[in-house]
Amino acid sequence: MAKCEICGKTTTFGRNRPWSKKSTPRTFRPNLHKVTIWEDGRKVRKTVCTRCLRTMVKTKG
Repeated sequence: MAKCEICGKTTTFGRNRPWSKKSTPRTFRPNLHKVTIWEDGRKVRKTVCTRCLRTMVKTKG
């Protein structure tokens, strides 16, 4: 499932609104990546959104 394992961000739903104002449904999917993270002294593979990945890189050092 498309879900960040850190913040829980999932797919959200909305509508396309073109110039003609005819609305059709659409989905907004999070930008997810599979990364290897050190957690409690061992490597763990997780699915993480890019916002969480960026925050982890900023707070690591």
